[in-house]
Amino acid sequence: MTPPRRRERRAIAFAGAVALVAVGLNLAFSAVAAHRRRKRRELPGFTAQVNLSAAEIKRLADRIIAKSKETYDSVAAVPLDKVSFANVIAPLAELDVLQFPLVQACVLPRMVSPSEDVRKASAEAEKRLDSHFLLCRQREDVYRVIKAFAVKGERIGPEATRFLQCLVKEFERNGVKLTQSKRKEMKKLKSRIDELNMKYIQNMNDFTKFLLLSEDELAGMPLEFLKDLEKVDGKLKVLLTSYHVTPILEHCKVGSTRKQIAVAYGQKGGRENLGILENLAQLRHRLARLLGYPNYSDFAIELRMARTSRKVLEFLEEMSEQLSDVANRELSILKDLKMKEEGNAQFSMEDLLYYIKRAEEFKVDLDIGEIKQYFPVSLVVSGMLKMFQDLFALRFDEIKDAEVWHDTVRVFSVWDASSSDLLGYFFLDILAREGKYAHTSVVTLQNGCLSSNGTRKVPAAVLLSQCPKEFDGNSALLRFPEVVRLFHEFSHVVHHISNRATFSRFSGLRLEGDFAEIPSLLLENWCYESISLKMMSGFHQDITKSITSEACQSLKRRRDLFAGLKLKQEILLCLVDQIIHSSENVDIDDLIKDLHPKVMLGIPLLEGTSPASCFPRIVIGYDAACYSYIWSEVFAADLFVSKFKDDLLNQHAGLQFRNKVLAPGGSKDPLEIITDYLGREPSLQPFIQSRARSTL
Repeated sequence: MTPPRRRERRAIAFAGAVALVAVGLNLAFSAVAAHRRRKRRELPGFTAQVNLSAAEIKRLADRIIAKSKETYDSVAAVPLDKVSFANVIAPLAELDVLQFPLVQACVLPRMVSPSEDVRKASAEAEKRLDSHFLLCRQREDVYRVIKAFAVKGERIGPEATRFLQCLVKEFERNGVKLTQSKRKEMKKLKSRIDELNMKYIQNMNDFTKFLLLSEDELAGMPLEFLKDLEKVDGKLKVLLTSYHVTPILEHCKVGSTRKQIAVAYGQKGGRENLGILENLAQLRHRLARLLGYPNYSDFAIELRMARTSRKVLEFLEEMSEQLSDVANRELSILKDLKMKEEGNAQFSMEDLLYYIKRAEEFKVDLDIGEIKQYFPVSLVVSGMLKMFQDLFALRFDEIKDAEVWHDTVRVFSVWDASSSDLLGYFFLDILAREGKYAHTSVVTLQNGCLSSNGTRKVPAAVLLSQCPKEFDGNSALLRFPEVVRLFHEFSHVVHHISNRATFSRFSGLRLEGDFAEIPSLLLENWCYESISLKMMSGFHQDITKSITSEACQSLKRRRDLFAGLKLKQEILLCLVDQIIHSSENVDIDDLIKDLHPKVMLGIPLLEGTSPASCFPRIVIGYDAACYSYIWSEVFAADLFVSKFKDDLLNQHAGLQFRNKVLAPGGSKDPLEIITDYLGREPSLQPFIQSRARSTL
């Protein structure tokens, strides 16, 4: 009997070839490669264009939309009694294979192009493409055909079955089963939700209040900070932004000033944002119920690892309870410090950052300014690349003459070190320049997958950052948090390139959001261990002198100090997010007043403030999913302690992780992937125990 995996690949190869004839997908897609630019070295298995002009971007977007519509029309025309994998699922799978790198060729320039015209054309193309793809997922005629195939029960492989389930779910979550009147209602709800989201953020951005304080009221602040403040009527103008507020809460010795600042900052967004958030929660519930879900949280979490709001609430409550012992010990240490300094152990929220900072000074012997001198950009990058090659049995070869969008961009091919198979490509665009996306992040250019003709397209990704350049012979240096961020994001690159899924839909980073973060959070641990940190460091004036083991231990200790209290603050906001999105008509003020002392060990909420009025994640990007980062941290801690802690550069362990956790991409249930890898259910305990040891 043919194994299911082989049957699946044969089905895709055959059906994809038929689909190509039927819908003509081999036309026009390849035409985009005809450029005026001088010939550069081609990258085998890579078809994305990375240096298009504004006019080329517009034409390519037109072609993508036309061919996408043609494919969907073809699928919609299949008689319901004639549906098969070959004429329904395969054409859509093949469209994704061909379309994804072309879409990315249109949208990448918005983030990287030196040309303002090209960036503008890219942004416009992205909007057009997003609108088109949304309309595609709302086509009732296409859904009817897909659903008919699903009901037919044709025997297909497990990955193809998962692909089919994802297709059905995407259409249904976009309202395709609704009547026309209910679709109009859904559209109005989404539009109103978007308006309120923007209003919430606008209220935060428009908050221009400031305080005028004397130098005595700012006692303890560094001289450099005070020099930068504007003087008004003999006093210093303090803006209520994180750039001013956080340093004051960390360094100001005057408790009344800290309280004044904390209260004023905690009113950012004000009563209006609380009203907006309550309105948003009700609108989201209406949207979820319209689509057949009991509440918005269950709708939002369905596509994440936890699957249900009940599971998330249980997770957060257990986390809060498990952290209470260590957080209480931490709070006792801070209260003792306050008693010694102020003669008063009554502890409030405005004291938290200040006394954590004071405790760090006692417990951690570390000069952050001096540490920076051990992280020249070039050395960090070369050490990072070496470490990933060693750990995961990979080989990175730099390609000097590939097509790029800027002369500072470097291109690497990635090979399996033992088999010499080509696994993919990555582009490093990490040096600062004007007009480029400001944050360190990863953009995928091509998904790893099997094409209809049986050949494999290899994954490709771009690592973006704004690292400083060398100037006048002086090394460009990174702050330690920038080192960690670069390492974290490059972990996403390796995750993407390690993918061996059959379908483009399941490539390395197109998976559950909380699962996507687990490998990168796991690998962040290497930034705090001497053996790996020394590989990425060297004194900028003498790179043979790596960072000391003592400094490595101090960095790790600094990361973990008072982790219990810090996490309790996050859990509080995550609980608020989860409760308002899983229950109806919640009074957010009353909820926070009730939760705050319970979660924060009796520390009262600052009067007149509400954290929910200035918490943008709860409205955009992480609504009903604020918990997911903590969730990912817990899984990452279990993986690290169980598989890597005792031998950080064990290539056998790295290869197992690459093959069992990274390679499947989204082709399997992530909880199943991790459980199979660990040989048991994941546990909270490694995470809790690591935090319990952090302070004492």
